[in-house]
Amino acid sequence: MEHSSRRRAQARLTPRDLDLLAFIAEQRVIVAYHALRFLGVSSSVAYARLRALSAAGLVRSETALHGHPRCYQTTARGVRTVGKRYRTQAIDYGTLQHDLGVTSLALAARAGTFGPLRAVISERAMRSHDASADRAGEPFGVRFGGVGERGHPRLHYPDLMLVTPNDKRIAFELELTSKGARRREKILLGYAFDNKIDAVVYLVRDRSTGQKIQDSARRIGISDLVHVQMVGGLPRAGSASRFHARSAQRQLSEPVR
Repeated sequence: MEHSSRRRAQARLTPRDLDLLAFIAEQRVIVAYHALRFLGVSSSVAYARLRALSAAGLVRSETALHGHPRCYQTTARGVRTVGKRYRTQAIDYGTLQHDLGVTSLALAARAGTFGPLRAVISERAMRSHDASADRAGEPFGVRFGGVGERGHPRLHYPDLMLVTPNDKRIAFELELTSKGARRREKILLGYAFDNKIDAVVYLVRDRSTGQKIQDSARRIGISDLVHVQMVGGLPRAGSASRFHARSAQRQLSEPVR
């Protein structure tokens, strides 16, 4: 009975609903505000579309934290519906603000905040591409140094990869907290030796974090590759869903001094 009602609910979905489903599948987690921005509709319409996807068994939701907006993720059925092979995953409360910020960053890129683009590629899409036995084109993973499980090379994936119309790859890293110097410089060394990456943009919300990244890049000798930008509207406690593209566009012209 439940399966038949879900099939009926899925049959009522519109192409735009499926576009939204595909976007949710690309992200680790979204909130209703992201659906509103993606669809360009009112909050009531965004909630209605999310309810429709939930009724069809394609999206699941939960209130992650007290006082925090309800979070949405695709189910295994939802992932299959959009033709992807992503693993379903639980919400990671330790990285929730970062993950929601990356979703907002993806929306900003799609809206043209960072200029014309040929593709906006999520971390999930990059990992899935590289894991595919029949993948086409260059892998996205940046060698991190050493080997991991089963003897495979350790790889680092940026939060987002932007591909320009002339096929330049720009890696975006949303750095809400400062990594330790050793880990940070391992990642930067990976970028230094990866000729597939044409630029790395670190978005930070405090100058101290930005300065540490710049200092590390200078020591490694890749200051021309790494760009650090202060950005407004980044998520803090209770406001993770409101990283506005307009704010990002205004702030990205302000390099860390």
